[in-house]
Amino acid sequence: MKQKVYLNGEIIPREKATIDIEDRGYQFADGVYEVIAIYQGKPFKLTEHLERLVFSAAELEIECPPLEKLEQECQRYLASTDYSQQNGKIYLQLTRGVCSRTHAYPDGLESVLVMKAGPLGEKPESYFKEGVKIIIRPDERWSRCYVKSIALLPNIMAKKEAKREAAYETVMERDGFITEGSSANVFIVEKGTLITPPATNYILKGITRQTVIEDIAPQKGLEVKEESIALTRFLAADEIFLTGTTTEVMPVIQVNDKEVAKGQVGDVTQTLYQAYRQLTRSQ
Repeated sequence: MKQKVYLNGEIIPREKATIDIEDRGYQFADGVYEVIAIYQGKPFKLTEHLERLVFSAAELEIECPPLEKLEQECQRYLASTDYSQQNGKIYLQLTRGVCSRTHAYPDGLESVLVMKAGPLGEKPESYFKEGVKIIIRPDERWSRCYVKSIALLPNIMAKKEAKREAAYETVMERDGFITEGSSANVFIVEKGTLITPPATNYILKGITRQTVIEDIAPQKGLEVKEESIALTRFLAADEIFLTGTTTEVMPVIQVNDKEVAKGQVGDVTQTLYQAYRQLTRSQ
């Protein structure tokens, strides 16, 4: 089957999908997006992802279809793809629309909605069993990180630096406190308690983050605290892990050149990872 994409209500072959060169997403990164994991043909936390898309669009005053319509269109598109029966992911992007290039956009633009399904990009099992390395770098992003904007240049540069350092992720710090990774939220474990930075304007309220906080931790009898985490506290944590749609629950065993938990995946992180796998693979 040839790959199909969704473009403003039409499901068409990818090679026939065209975007105007004056689309503001192309010229200004003026848009928002979501990435939704698909497990056995079912989008995971679809409503929560689309609610965040609607929220992000509203924050930037971008015209957005109502939630119910988005859900219907997402399911309709998914049914036309190879991922209606297997694992994968859907990328959704909503831009402000098309107009002559100007910073002060005119009112009444018609937004452009695109969806594209593809492989989930599942990580090697060794990452989850043996843990990964991360690096710490200054947080140079804008002050509205709670909006899932397509303007991701600082994140891209941070991810590229991690790759150069043979690390899985770059975790960022601002004024001596941890914020989040370039594409993941961050947790530490202290004496069995999960601690994650509160969802301020510098934190994206991740869907996987919320799944751990609201679904998995209570089920496992684990306490969760949303507290600011100083870099010194972060480096002294019993365990560290990352969360994200494609990251899932990822154990960290090294920060820069420092081992975490003696270089072993911690028991709490392992418990959470197994619970997340059970939740997503048995839905």
